[in-house]
Amino acid sequence: MIEEFIILTQIIFIDIILAADNAIIIGLIAANFVPKNRKQIILWGVAGALVFKIIFALFATYLFEFYYIKILGGLLLIWIVNDLRKDLVEMKNKIKSPVKKSTEPSFVKSIYKVLFADITISFDNVIGVVGAAKGHFGFMIFGLVLSVVLTGALATYLANYIQKNLWIAYVGLGFILIVALQLIIGGLNDYGVLSINETFKQYF
Repeated sequence: MIEEFIILTQIIFIDIILAADNAIIIGLIAANFVPKNRKQIILWGVAGALVFKIIFALFATYLFEFYYIKILGGLLLIWIVNDLRKDLVEMKNKIKSPVKKSTEPSFVKSIYKVLFADITISFDNVIGVVGAAKGHFGFMIFGLVLSVVLTGALATYLANYIQKNLWIAYVGLGFILIVALQLIIGGLNDYGVLSINETFKQYF
């Protein structure tokens, strides 16, 4: 009973921490759109997170052998960060010159960004949840569902908040960039290209 409680607590904390990463990037992308389209972007992001987390959970052990996934995921996140930075500049210009006609980013392209981010960040989330569940299938499912719920709730809040406080968007980009670098460095370490001190390995 105590062991199960500890496992459950670990899963909840892992979800709270890792769902935030997913929510930040979905919120940043959705913030560029009017409320109607914003909701659709978030819905796609949450649905994608659920699907990819289930797939990764089913093939977790197999996927863990392919360390290059971390490197590719990190590079993909860096590309997304740069693209979002451009969107933020456009949003900032729109605020400064409200009379100037400004169009929303491509809806389809933004959907792709959200799904790519889901693939990358969901992988890390699943690693954490599956590892903490220690073979308890019920706890693993609970962890994945909780992660998706938290992602949706946080993304909706952040998307609305960013509209009025652009500075938080740049902070969010900083966090995503850190995650990207962690994935790349961790993947290079797994390949043996880099050597990370044992004290810091837990962060990669």
